[in-house]
Amino acid sequence: MARVLIAPDKFKGSMTAAQVGAAVAAGIRQVLPDASVTVVPVADGGDGTVAAALAAGFTAIPVVATGPTGEPVDTTYARRDDLAVVELADVSGLLRLPDGKLAPMSATSRGTGEVIAAAVAAGCRRVVLGIGGSAGTDGGAGLLQALGARLLDAEGTEIGGGGAALAQVATMDLTALRERMADVEITVACDVDNPLTGPHGAAAVYGPQKGADDRQVTALDAALTHWADIVAATTGADRRDVPGAGAAGGVGFAAVAVLDSLLAPGIELVLDLADFGVHLADADLVVTGEGTLDEQTLHGKAPAGVAAAALAADVPVVAVCGRNTLSEDRLHAAGFTAAYSLVAIEPDVHRCFTEGEELLKRLGTHIAERHLPRTTMATGPAVNHVGIVPQ
Repeated sequence: MARVLIAPDKFKGSMTAAQVGAAVAAGIRQVLPDASVTVVPVADGGDGTVAAALAAGFTAIPVVATGPTGEPVDTTYARRDDLAVVELADVSGLLRLPDGKLAPMSATSRGTGEVIAAAVAAGCRRVVLGIGGSAGTDGGAGLLQALGARLLDAEGTEIGGGGAALAQVATMDLTALRERMADVEITVACDVDNPLTGPHGAAAVYGPQKGADDRQVTALDAALTHWADIVAATTGADRRDVPGAGAAGGVGFAAVAVLDSLLAPGIELVLDLADFGVHLADADLVVTGEGTLDEQTLHGKAPAGVAAAALAADVPVVAVCGRNTLSEDRLHAAGFTAAYSLVAIEPDVHRCFTEGEELLKRLGTHIAERHLPRTTMATGPAVNHVGIVPQ
């Protein structure tokens, strides 16, 4: 009996990881009805991280927290025993901006800190924090304020939210934060190595993606530099150049410099939460994927992490995607035996979005036919290993 482990990330804007996995599984079973198919949704620390934890058996805990521009949002963290999984994207992320209106100077990470505070108050003593997809560049100041830090201006007034406000910080009091977080261990899912400031820092590299123009990028970088000076003076250590400090608009910096957090690759943390190694042990084939396979995929994205784990276990791995821009050599070097794309069997991109699940079922049949011992044959056009329909 064939044993297949399906571990996809979401197809962003189209399907959740669970939907992708279910569709591929249905296609495989059309060819091999008796196949043992296990679906393990994964993520790389951005949106979908909590969903991956819930799929792995964690319990959903609802929380109302502050959104990136101050409005309340309904969010969820995942809990198992004393471990909480918190996803910045679902409370302080771009997807939480009202009407999608960018707020580069004022967006705050406060809500993420509120979710962590709620988990700690409920008894959690370990937190995995996924920080991809942030809306702001506030250096993690909002997160720290929610956990009890007092950030005061020259007149002793608490500063407001957002990166621009960091320029006003004169003193920092961590007494209440340290009391609250004394026995709490935070691990941050981080897939970038940018420092906090400078030409490769949070403002310069990611500020434009969050709506900052050149003038605002300069102002934000200056504010982050001042913020790093204040934090260094308060804690006795300068952590602005730690790889990953610039992640999520500087939330990585706050986590490392103030919360003594460990930064770790997001996909590795998610695979551990999902007990991926246990499922992998009995697999004959692994299927992973995401919306687009490209060079970014190979630098810390979920499919590359899944492929690396499968390769280490000597289990072949294939990918499904909306589109693939990687060459055969690049795919093979990353550990993929093959990659199958929706656009190879449906050139209409709109239909790939609206009919993605049905198309993925067809790719599932192709995968079963080409990569698993088969007892029956499904009809449909064959697809080669880079997702091109042969004529």
